Amino acid sequence: MSLTMNNPAIPQDEVRVSVVIPTYRGADTLPQLVEELSPFCTSGTTPGGLAYRISEIILVHDCGPDRSDLCLEQLAAKYSVVRPLWLSRNFGQHAATLAGMASAAGDWIVTLDEDGQQDPRDIARMLDMAINKSLQLVYAQPTNPPPHGFWRNTASRLVKTISVNVLGLESLGRFNSFRMVDGEVGRALAAYCGHGVYLDVGLSWVASRVGHCPVQVREELGRPSGYSLVKLIAHFWGLVLTTGTRPLRMITITGLLSILMAFGVAAWVLISKLYGDIPVQGWASLVIVVSFFSGAILMSLGVIAEYLAVTMGIAMGRPLYVISSKPSRRGPPA
Repeated sequence: MSLTMNNPAIPQDEVRVSVVIPTYRGADTLPQLVEELSPFCTSGTTPGGLAYRISEIILVHDCGPDRSDLCLEQLAAKYSVVRPLWLSRNFGQHAATLAGMASAAGDWIVTLDEDGQQDPRDIARMLDMAINKSLQLVYAQPTNPPPHGFWRNTASRLVKTISVNVLGLESLGRFNSFRMVDGEVGRALAAYCGHGVYLDVGLSWVASRVGHCPVQVREELGRPSGYSLVKLIAHFWGLVLTTGTRPLRMITITGLLSILMAFGVAAWVLISKLYGDIPVQGWASLVIVVSFFSGAILMSLGVIAEYLAVTMGIAMGRPLYVISSKPSRRGPPA
């Protein structure tokens, strides 16, 4: 039976929650996930006694390789709260999430992954925390290791530690794709967020009151991860480039330290020349020094060039995403 969005029996002061799910390869997992969400689409209460309901489930089709487009159409026909959103091509998870946030109408926006690791029952607890503590953004904080394997979990923890302690994202803490954002904040961010901006970096620009809600993550719903090592490295590099100018400052500091080291070596050489015998040196030390500083210079130029590329993409008006009226890319025939 279809779920109705506009029910006159629902009190007007209850909190409406929009759920945004970027969909790339979700044909096998979305039916079960939407089924789990469906009981919360009618009037209910959080553990803290707050009246709420999921008023819409926005499934953003990011033009993946499977038949997710047919799955979205079937779910939209079955559940009136399901709203498919068709992107013109594959723009990536962050762009797809922002497209869904821009289209959301709820008081709060929740972002979920399509793989079923995140439990919809935790939404109520996150909502209690957001309202009771007057927060603008609540991240799920897993209390158990995600089911990705030791090396990927270790790399994920390392990236999040670097983002907080090196890149200056202290206000966010350990971020997660399972997040709850104040509806006004989420829509405002989606309205002006430019191409190449990492979603959680953008949230750090507009949200100052951030909390973390403990949750248990589950096993994926029988679906391989869509993130290869190359994609994960690309995501990390996008995070670095969009955090601001701190990486450029680190390059400047590295250059200053190199100059100081060069002065120190030169002083040591002069003192050794004046007061001691210096034997004839071989080529090994020279090759090492030249290789080190040449590599540092090329790396610095590469980082600066990446910044210029991001800036050029924004200046040229490259769109973060484009929404179509119908599926523009379908997977292989069923």
